Amino acid sequence: NGDHVSILIDRIVVNIADEDLPNRIADSVQTAFYEGHGSCNILLKEGNDWNIQNFNNAFELDGMTFEIPSVHFFSFNNPVGACKTCEGFGSVIGIDANLVIPNKSLSVYDEGIVCWRGEKMSQWKNQMVMAAPKFDFPIHRPINELTKKEHDLLWTGNKYFPGIDSFFKEIESQSYKIQYRVMLSRYRGKTLCPDCNGTRLRKDASYVTVGHRNIQDIMLTPVKHLHPWTLKLAESLSANDTTISKRILIEINNRLQYLGDVGLDYLDLNRLSNTLSGGESQRINLSTMLGSSLVGSMYILDEPSIGLHPRDTQRLIKVLKSLRDVGNTVIVVEHDEEIMNEADQIIDLGPEAGTHGGELVYQGTLANMNGETKSLTAQYLMGHMKIETPNKRRGWKYSIDVTGVHQNNLKNVDVSIPLEIMTVITGVSGSGKSSLIRDVFYPNLLKLLTGHQYVAGNFNSYGGDVSQIEAVEFVDQNPIGKSSRSNPVTYVKAFDDIRTLFSNQKLARVRGFKPSYFSFNVEGGRCENCKGDGNIVVEMQFMADVHLVCDECHGNRYTGEVLEVKYRDKNISDILNLTIDDALEFFKADGTTPAKKVVSKIQPLQDVGLGYVQLGQASNTLSGGEAQRIKLASFLTKGKNAKKTMFIFDEPTTGLHFHDIHKLLKAFNALIDNGHSLVVVEHNSDIIKSSDWVIDIGPEGGEEGGEIVFTGTPEDLIKCTSSYTGQYLKEKLD
Repeated sequence: NGDHVSILIDRIVVNIADEDLPNRIADSVQTAFYEGHGSCNILLKEGNDWNIQNFNNAFELDGMTFEIPSVHFFSFNNPVGACKTCEGFGSVIGIDANLVIPNKSLSVYDEGIVCWRGEKMSQWKNQMVMAAPKFDFPIHRPINELTKKEHDLLWTGNKYFPGIDSFFKEIESQSYKIQYRVMLSRYRGKTLCPDCNGTRLRKDASYVTVGHRNIQDIMLTPVKHLHPWTLKLAESLSANDTTISKRILIEINNRLQYLGDVGLDYLDLNRLSNTLSGGESQRINLSTMLGSSLVGSMYILDEPSIGLHPRDTQRLIKVLKSLRDVGNTVIVVEHDEEIMNEADQIIDLGPEAGTHGGELVYQGTLANMNGETKSLTAQYLMGHMKIETPNKRRGWKYSIDVTGVHQNNLKNVDVSIPLEIMTVITGVSGSGKSSLIRDVFYPNLLKLLTGHQYVAGNFNSYGGDVSQIEAVEFVDQNPIGKSSRSNPVTYVKAFDDIRTLFSNQKLARVRGFKPSYFSFNVEGGRCENCKGDGNIVVEMQFMADVHLVCDECHGNRYTGEVLEVKYRDKNISDILNLTIDDALEFFKADGTTPAKKVVSKIQPLQDVGLGYVQLGQASNTLSGGEAQRIKLASFLTKGKNAKKTMFIFDEPTTGLHFHDIHKLLKAFNALIDNGHSLVVVEHNSDIIKSSDWVIDIGPEGGEEGGEIVFTGTPEDLIKCTSSYTGQYLKEKLD
């Protein structure tokens, strides 16, 4: 007809006896589909009647054409599968609901919607209040108590009133006015992509289902709920699908099982890797190793128990033993008592650290350690040395109170953080400790004390005795500096006094060397070939840079003239190479006032267990735990003159031996004696038993956590049967 032209591909007379007939039909049909762009018409003649049948091999239905599924179709790292709105990132720049409604304990009538405040903008609120009776909207109910349907209605609106989304569309339409542009910027932020719901996958990927579930639903399901479903998935598949998926399901179930075995079953598959803790990342790598099913391999793990609750450590031990039992060698660098007790062989290095260590103190089984007196590890494991439980707990009368916290998995909890004592936040991995302290408590306290705006989590009210605190410090494990020029002696401000000592030497005065001449950061006495770094960096373009020892100063950082100036037979480079332990002995032997100043500033470094670290050791070579303790030492140098500060520590025992924890507790007590307050997020039983107040969150991780299980003293915690922390603490207190 006139609408389209048909092409005749072939005319066939059906003859069953013709052996070439199937091949001819297949070739003709293939040609027809190709020329017809997926469409093929077949005319069948039966007697004098003609019947037309249409066939289509395109992936379409009801006039809609769909993408043919492939592996890339379900990958957000591939342009084919990535969400077209957020480009596979899971978030977009849009209106941040938390900025629009920061206090969700307020109702719409009580001006809970911040952007509708003010004389001009209040007309939007008034319009909704007047229209609310028509569709029975609870304008006096707190926003956090609205149902999902009511909450969505608040944003989308209906025929009676325009919602918050319409409000911002109106503002955007007038963004040529500066006041509206400013208003938009106030409420903009990273928000969940509305198309993919944060899964980062294209919307039509959800049209493909397996066992009545799409990939977006699977990505957002915690492992503990996903694994039982995959185990039963084969029961709902057809015989053909079962055959196809048999091997695939074995691999999927094994990997989900391993994630559960290492204590990560509270995570969902959509969790971003940059939101994982160091311990979680390490355990994911461990589960990957398990999934490889290697035999005869050597696994070397560096403190895999980081961030693990004692309950989860037991799971980890089972995994390590399973690796061993299938014929692998497992070497674990570890300080955790439970893992050491389960080891087949213990190699102990020491006896102390730094210049006082480096020896093989003991090698053998746990059972044969009892007679070892040189090994500090043996002394603690055998009970000859231990961290004593305090005779009494400090009381408190001031606190900072946070109510209605509903950040991440926290379920609208109310918390009081005591002041001027040591409070420990406990709970199994993923229970909500970091969500409470890092996302809500810390940024809001910082906001109140400084007046600056910080992005904080969701809560209803924040108050209490905030006036009792003058400053807040989050002492995390981030490096104290990113370059080789930053080191412990400069961080605690002791290098200024050391340079003054050298400038007062007779030769320095004769040559006119000021204190700045003994700094490797400014021109003067430093080696200009390496700019005082001690190393020359050779850029290798597309490869990693090469660091070579400076051929002029030979790594000493200074010119020969400066190195000729000596203080008690040591030049400035020799001083920087001293360990803190050796430096304390060296400066104490002087006894002069300038030397005493140096001692007072580096003594806290030894007190927190860093006596083995060199004064001039580059900060980029320090571990996270070492960096955290250097920060702690810098606060100890300020003494009682410092502002009343709330210190927040996130797992400060990471990488610490029993003996180091003993020293750390002394430093904590020194802070409290100076009038400060401590909040410690920790799993270590010795820290928990030494605290004054415990807030236990749980009972489980993920969606089964997020509740306050217990608040009180450690003695009362062991009586709480619903607390995993209390169960493991009981043995320590006994």
